[in-house]
Amino acid sequence: MDRLGLPAVDREPRGETVDAPARRPWRDRLPRLHGRALVALVALLVALLAVGTWAITRGPGTPPLTRADVNAAVRSGIADAEKRARQAPPDAATAYDTARPSLVTVEGRLANGTSTGAGTVIAQDGTVLTALHVVAKSSSIEVTFADGTRSPATVEKQDAASDIAVLMPSRLPQVVVPAVLGGGVRVGDPVFALGNPLGLTHSLSAGVVSATGRTVEVEQGRTLKDLIQFDAAVNPGNSGGPLLDRDGQVVGVVTGLANPSRQSFFVGIGFAVPIATAGGTAGAPPQ
Repeated sequence: MDRLGLPAVDREPRGETVDAPARRPWRDRLPRLHGRALVALVALLVALLAVGTWAITRGPGTPPLTRADVNAAVRSGIADAEKRARQAPPDAATAYDTARPSLVTVEGRLANGTSTGAGTVIAQDGTVLTALHVVAKSSSIEVTFADGTRSPATVEKQDAASDIAVLMPSRLPQVVVPAVLGGGVRVGDPVFALGNPLGLTHSLSAGVVSATGRTVEVEQGRTLKDLIQFDAAVNPGNSGGPLLDRDGQVVGVVTGLANPSRQSFFVGIGFAVPIATAGGTAGAPPQ
């Protein structure tokens, strides 16, 4: 563990496991449309609506609907859909705005300095989910909420096998905003890491899920299993912070990075504990 609380995975992941994909909620199994495919679908619906409206409202003297009328309706629908798409916030902005109020900074006092990481408020009572290695050797712990409220905290639960700790602050901000816990992820899904890399608070980085079900070795010969592998940049200070989906829901807890040089800086591969595992430690698995 380095001074800022992010353990470097000092070799390529070994002994990886491939688990059967978890059953996903029915809405997650629906295809997601983006870009021109979504615009075309919206335009088609607009055209069908226009045709249906014409068929219902036309009077005896109304001229028949022509191909040119349909084409004009489609063109108008595409233009309107593209305009709305340009005005909509990108996924990264949506994820950040949704999750930032539930982000906390976690600081553990060590004999030779401070271990710094991040965490997520997951309940109205202020329960914070973070990585165990951020606070494991701390004589005292302090958390700072998104609004600047600072509070001492204690470890209520922990699971060394998954590197997860559950913290309970003694003082809460006036408004507590718990995060929404998401579902599982697939390779290729966009994800966003939110935390305090290198002391740069409330920073967001973007990437995709590059593998699931990873098994990696960390410090002191320990092994973490069934991890999410992703390529969003993470550095010391991201540990314990949330890995988000495009809606800002928490799909994992950042636990480490892979660096063959045994240094604690990012070279392209990060790992997170799936939220089903992390939330289970807190007694709050995703719905």
